[in-house]
Amino acid sequence: MSINKHRPHILVLPEDDANRQIANGFILDLNLNSRAIQVLPEAGGWKNVVEKFTNDYASTMRQYPDRMIALLIDFDEDKDRLIYVKHQIPDDLKNRVFVLGVLSEPERLKRDINKNFEEIGEALAKDCSDNTNELWGNDLLKHNKTELDRMISSVKPFLFNLK
Repeated sequence: MSINKHRPHILVLPEDDANRQIANGFILDLNLNSRAIQVLPEAGGWKNVVEKFTNDYASTMRQYPDRMIALLIDFDEDKDRLIYVKHQIPDDLKNRVFVLGVLSEPERLKRDINKNFEEIGEALAKDCSDNTNELWGNDLLKHNKTELDRMISSVKPFLFNLK
């Protein structure tokens, strides 16, 4: 099934294969409305995520006011990366674009918690669905809190089948 562009939905633009696998694990959550989310092909680097978003998706977001997008990037321990990426997002779209990712890289998170990428995605979705912060509270993910809170308040009403 594919998303309905005229109903609230979110696209996920992953930087690389590891982030794509995490996103795919996320959509395996049984409480998730799979018709409201689509994982896009990997962009091949965080700069390519920004470029693809600005060149390919910003205009379609204006066409479809119910469209949101999550940019899934590695922060590579760069504290200024979020600021840089957010500055590339046009003002009229800022409230519908979310920038999330592992503080270092997904491979380190995978090693630290001893789960594969899909299991990481499933655990992150469970946290969102259950209003918990077990994995999102991890040292490599907790920097996402502000973006995550913003995203959850926007997408939870249509993305998760409320219990």
